[in-house]
Amino acid sequence: MANVIICIPVLLPLIVGFLMLFLPSKLSVLFRASTLIISIVTFILAIVIFTSGESQYSWHILNLAQGEFDLTLLLKVTSLGKFILLFAMGFGLLITLYSLKARTTADVQKNSNIYYGSILLTIGGSAGILLSNHLLFLLIFWEIVTASLYLLIATGGKSSNFAATKSFTMIGASDAAFLIGLLIVWSIQKTFVISNMHLAADSTLPVIAFLLLITAAITKAGAMPLHTWLPASGEYASASVMALLPAAIDKLLGIYLLVIVVRDIFELTPGILSLVLMLIGSATIIIAVMVAMVQHNLKRLLSYHAISQVGYMVLGIATLTPIGIAGGVFHMLNHAIYKCCLFLCGGSVEQQAGTAELDELGGLGNKMPWTFTACLIAALSISGVPPFNGFVSKWMVYQGVIEMGNKQTGLVSGLWPIWLVSAMFGSALTLASFVKLIHSIFLSRLPSSLKEVKEVSTLQIIPVVILAGLCVILGIFYYLPLNTFIYPGLGLEAETPVLSLWSAGLATILIIVGIIIGVLIWFVMRLSANIRVVHTWNCGEKSDSDNLIVSGTHFYKTVSSMKCLKPLYLGQEKGYFDIYNQSGRLGLSLTSLLKWLHSGILPMYLTWVIIGLLAVLFALCRVW
Repeated sequence: MANVIICIPVLLPLIVGFLMLFLPSKLSVLFRASTLIISIVTFILAIVIFTSGESQYSWHILNLAQGEFDLTLLLKVTSLGKFILLFAMGFGLLITLYSLKARTTADVQKNSNIYYGSILLTIGGSAGILLSNHLLFLLIFWEIVTASLYLLIATGGKSSNFAATKSFTMIGASDAAFLIGLLIVWSIQKTFVISNMHLAADSTLPVIAFLLLITAAITKAGAMPLHTWLPASGEYASASVMALLPAAIDKLLGIYLLVIVVRDIFELTPGILSLVLMLIGSATIIIAVMVAMVQHNLKRLLSYHAISQVGYMVLGIATLTPIGIAGGVFHMLNHAIYKCCLFLCGGSVEQQAGTAELDELGGLGNKMPWTFTACLIAALSISGVPPFNGFVSKWMVYQGVIEMGNKQTGLVSGLWPIWLVSAMFGSALTLASFVKLIHSIFLSRLPSSLKEVKEVSTLQIIPVVILAGLCVILGIFYYLPLNTFIYPGLGLEAETPVLSLWSAGLATILIIVGIIIGVLIWFVMRLSANIRVVHTWNCGEKSDSDNLIVSGTHFYKTVSSMKCLKPLYLGQEKGYFDIYNQSGRLGLSLTSLLKWLHSGILPMYLTWVIIGLLAVLFALCRVW
């Protein structure tokens, strides 16, 4: 019976979600209730699976090539998979809870069957990926999540069709790489069972398979250069969709695949392949955060930060050191928490203010205090400010890089100062970027058009408060998630050194004491000083508050106008570095060439016939 339980979080949401897609959208109440109930059930089952021992379930389907091609639904509970499953199901429940109030208007209820059905497909597909011990079935579940991503983005309206198509195309192309890679692995190992695989990436075919598989992983996670689907989705998809997939579950699944490729399927040693991962991680951190700094749209800014943070995960795993890999996986978890919180907070702001443009927002700190507090905590966490969880995992990545430089030899370890500076500089730019965000939305003057804005409903506040609370708890008591989830999931000893010269408890106490002293000083000065409140001086004229707003969109504008960076920013805005756009332009060029060749003029066709005959004679008859 215990083995059958493994199937329920996979099959139940997949079956119900698939049926929902074909039911009339007017049954919105039924869809919401069913999705909430099933998400609760799957989360409870994830807790049961996590607390139980390792188990597996198999269902034989097909056997070909004298047993070499075995198609069996093989589900297995592993230490790494079950802890990620617990959080993936938790995110599914929180997003469902948030959506109950966030999606109540008539226009979004028109496709409620697709929205809630796709959420269940995402939950079931994610459970299948994390429990699958069969690489081919893992790909099948992977495709289900890709299809549900397309459907969820498309629910944003007509303007989201392009983003949905772009996301599906780019991730679908990487999934094709996944298929080719696993077929190469099967041709070498003659098995699809992940627990039976162990390849040394020291020859041509294994290296090609490794590169193809990590292409699928980093595309799903959103690392450069295969990241451009994520900002497009962020601009047009709803905040709940972005919080569920690109911010949370896609990161969990992408990094999960990267870990099992690096640790289980292949035996990776320091060398050229780890150098590739290091370059991807460092470039992703710096380039994405530089682009994020100059964004004017809230969701695009958050999307680029979601890309940048993937770099820390890839960098930690690429160190091939215990603390570095643990830091990368811990950062995967932390990022899913605070980025999900940030997107939900952004969705609440957009819902109440009617816009996600930073230059049209401001002064909402008093209007939306719960959202402001949660957003501030998540912003500090993603920026690596102690004592929040983002600081802990980034510090572990830093230590992993240093340890790699001290204990490994070769080009990769010799360049450890570059990797370390990239990671630390990225954190500083992240903090600067979120200073801009917090000022633009919550701390600047309140525009007259937003005077009637109020806090969102309780059902939308609860998820962001839970996520913000996790940012605090997992930062101060970091040893709890490390010893409960990360170390057991990676098979590391609980005594593995974590944070040298860092005491979260003492630091937290000192920070709280500093805040209390600051508040007391402000309170005493306010009582003792005779403060007179007057209008802002404007050449003797009283001006409307809207004319005196300092827009946060002007922060760091000079960065994009610097001579050395301006061409890069202009190229990025025009899509010169977008693989999707460049592939489209290449396709149009090839189409134009074919149109020119197939002109309908007989001499042109005769020319091609003659050239073709000559090629055949040269290849087959050796007439020359």
